[in-house]
Amino acid sequence: MQSILAMPGLAWLILAAGLALTELMVPGVFLVFIAAGAAVTGVVTLIIPGFALAFQVAVFILASSAAVALGRRWYAQNPVASSDPLLNDRVARLIGEVVTVVVPIEAGSGRVRVGDGEWPASGPDTPAGAHVRIVGAHGTSLTVEPMPH
Repeated sequence: MQSILAMPGLAWLILAAGLALTELMVPGVFLVFIAAGAAVTGVVTLIIPGFALAFQVAVFILASSAAVALGRRWYAQNPVASSDPLLNDRVARLIGEVVTVVVPIEAGSGRVRVGDGEWPASGPDTPAGAHVRIVGAHGTSLTVEPMPH
């Protein structure tokens, strides 16, 4: 243990490996860029022995920030394709569904049943019990159109 403290560069590299392994075991967390910062700090500290702790921390912060910036830029230019791009957009997933009007849509507003819940809806006047198709949404209000007869 004392030998690791005598070689802070090695401690930074061990920290980098631990963060990278944690990223592999728990996907979706934000550790790979921090691991890159720790790795850079470890290499710099091994190259320049006697590096003060304050400078090590400064290098770590700068390297981690640079890694995050580069990662964000790379992901912006190379978006990851998803098999379900609407996974976290519940309203967008409803577009195209046929639902039942439970409170008549009058003067542009009413309520429709979606699954086991009711949602505010807007659209042309439609009586209760009629079926309508969801064509859009504004906030939590669904935009509907009558089903053709």
